[in-house]
Amino acid sequence: MELSLMKIVITGGARGLGLAMASELAGAGARIGIIDLDRESIDRALETLPGGPHAGFTADVSDEDAVVQAFDALDDSLGGINGLINNAGITRDGLLVKARDGQIESRMSLEQWRAVIDVNLTGVFLCGREAASRMIERGAPGVIINIASISRHGNFGQSNYTAAKAGVAAMTVSWAKELARHGIRSVSISPGFVDTELVAQMPEKAVQRITSQVPLQRLGTPAEIAGTARFIIENDYISGRDFAIDGGLRL
Repeated sequence: MELSLMKIVITGGARGLGLAMASELAGAGARIGIIDLDRESIDRALETLPGGPHAGFTADVSDEDAVVQAFDALDDSLGGINGLINNAGITRDGLLVKARDGQIESRMSLEQWRAVIDVNLTGVFLCGREAASRMIERGAPGVIINIASISRHGNFGQSNYTAAKAGVAAMTVSWAKELARHGIRSVSISPGFVDTELVAQMPEKAVQRITSQVPLQRLGTPAEIAGTARFIIENDYISGRDFAIDGGLRL
């Protein structure tokens, strides 16, 4: 697909990986619609993007009504939507059951479980459904990129996150099969450890430990994830696949 003709909504697009992808795609001529939780962050992000005009809307992606309103507004502002990157996500890590000497010390709470599933899985479903509906109604080809994670294969202390990301990867394949007849492609990206704001806040020893596990002996960069998204959009024969961008690491 020609990026200069693309109008792409990015959830969680005001910072981190989302903003990196927005900048990469806007620099190639795409118009960007950002969905995020904070209006000030959205406005700051929009000011940094080249080209345009771009647009933004505040919404909780786990809230069905808010998602519909956001897509209505961005569809109107951008003059259509033919691309979506489902990037918004949260973590609420914890062991399923933490015990010592046969005594239960703590358990992952239902709130921890639901919070992550609601945003990382249900949010992807809601946004994907809205984007696909609008693409079909306009009769125009499009692409949906879902940000999964190599943690989808299972990761210590992340029952909720790994379940959500495994679901995202599986939904991607289902959508690729269902939406192909409408000219809509569906692809997922599974990043490994990436040098984001979240990582920057971690203790140096923790970052060193993480880096030592990666065969390439470094963290990925947001620009490398953004470059993958661009490649997927520009190659019209990619659909139903997951791209693990992890420096050779497999959890």
